[in-house]
Amino acid sequence: MQADTEKLMAAVERMPAFPKSVNRVLKLAGDINCSQKELVEVIKKDPVFTLKILRLVNSPYFGLSREITSINHASVYLGLNTLKNVALGLAAVGAMPGSGEAGMDMGAFWLHSLAVAAGARMLGAMLGVSRDEAADYFAAGLLHDIGKVVFALYMSEGFAEVRLRMSEPGASLIEAEKDVLGATHCEMGAMLAEKWNLPGELRDVIARHHAPDVGAPSQLVDCVFAADQISKKLAFGSAGSYTVRPLPGPVAARFASDLDGLIGEMATLDEEVERARIFIKLGEAG
Repeated sequence: MQADTEKLMAAVERMPAFPKSVNRVLKLAGDINCSQKELVEVIKKDPVFTLKILRLVNSPYFGLSREITSINHASVYLGLNTLKNVALGLAAVGAMPGSGEAGMDMGAFWLHSLAVAAGARMLGAMLGVSRDEAADYFAAGLLHDIGKVVFALYMSEGFAEVRLRMSEPGASLIEAEKDVLGATHCEMGAMLAEKWNLPGELRDVIARHHAPDVGAPSQLVDCVFAADQISKKLAFGSAGSYTVRPLPGPVAARFASDLDGLIGEMATLDEEVERARIFIKLGEAG
């Protein structure tokens, strides 16, 4: 089936927009001249969002030794990049439908997404990224499959047919989506990322998380790809496909390991995912 660009765009346009405060945070965070004070002032103008961020920062997810009582303190303790990704993650979860509204199991979707997020962050840390940089890896993992939600909400008949085809042994999710819907969830997700003005690196991950060996090499894409396969192999939630792909040569070379070797180094993944559930709980809250 050929992609009907207008139909795809119409589906993306029906997705909720981010709150103005989050759009402003993303814009400021992308400016190298942005000051901590500017970012903090924007967040503080949205009291509900401020409360959510503080609850998240004080949760076991961050495991800080002292209570953080203001966004100013949060920005000092976490760094601007982590603060940006916290805002982004909460806003994205908040823009998604609740359980049962999308014709898909949102609980299983978020469990898979959280496992990929936590796994990508752990893999980034293994490769030496800082705690602040690792927030990019978590956000990329959390949002890598957002295109599936657009399909489920606004192209529901085709989405149901894709799910039916995926019950056949050896079925390819990407091929089924192309055939039935005219585009993949990677392409749809990239379109939504553009609507939401997400950072370029994040858009790249969403677009290429099934094809790390296509395009310019990216450590972030490689980590999300590997975490995606690990999440499927360990049966965290539902990715829509049960096929676990081996690491392509360049990705395996980056980690100097195969999937089983990486899994052996990620013994705390269960605990990391459990701690990260607070993202979904707070994001879904009104």
